[in-house]
Formats: sequence, C-alpha cells, structure tokens
Amino acid sequence: MNDRRTFLKTACKPLVLAAMGISVIEACSKEDNENNPIIKDPSSETTNEPILLDLGNSSFSELKNIGGWINYSNENILLVRIDENEVRAFDNKCPHQGNRDKWSYNGSDFTCGYHNNSYSNSCGGQLTCFTTKLEDDILTITN
Repeated sequence: MNDRRTFLKTACKPLVLAAMGISVIEACSKEDNENNPIIKDPSSETTNEPILLDLGNSSFSELKNIGGWINYSNENILLVRIDENEVRAFDNKCPHQGNRDKWSYNGSDFTCGYHNNSYSNSCGGQLTCFTTKLEDDILTITN
C-alpha cells in the first residue's frame, strides 16, 4: 500500500489518469525554458510600468526594415515594424491555447505554429495589442 501512495504522489498526472481509463489530451502544451526567464509579462502587469526597448541594439535588427518582426520572449511580446514611425507590440500568448514560442509572420498575420491559427497585425484583432511610442531608436510599450 505504501508503494502505491509513493507512486501516485510522484507519477505524472496524465499517466495516472490514463491508467485509470481517463483520457487526457494536451495538444498545445507550454514548454518551460529555464534559460530564458520571463522578466515581466506585460499582459499581467498591474503597475502599468512601461517597457523600454533600444531598437538600436543588435537583438532588434529585424525591426530595422518595414515588415520586420520578432518574437521577443524576454518580455512575452511580438513586435512588428509597420512603417518608418510605427512598431506594434502584441502579447505573444496565443488566444487559442496560450503558447508563446512558435510564431511566424507573413506580412499581415501572425500564425501560431501549433495549430496554424492566424491573427491579424491590427490592434483590433484577437491578439492583445499594447500602446507603443517610438522616439529615435527607443520603443516605449505600455498596457
């Protein structure tokens, strides 16, 4: 009896549920990435502290050209260069399953790589859009 309790306490929950005949399907799981700690999730911030990014930094070289984009996972945001004076910022949490790590961009839509759901780069779409202000190479992002 003691071995059973130890097993149940340490076993993976889906494995235990499957053994009991309860099917568990997790099609879009989040992956923890200990090498990339989340500094701050702008969608869950309650303090409204702005995020300041220096787009002159080589990490943001993709944003130099109109249509360039990046999934900046350090801040959980998708960034896309709309024109010379505008960079849009979106929460990189997929509205479908909450994944943040597999995105592509075709010039007008972001596509989540887990189920190929697409979301417009407009601030009226399903992705949470943040207010941005671009001054020289400094991008300020606020909720």
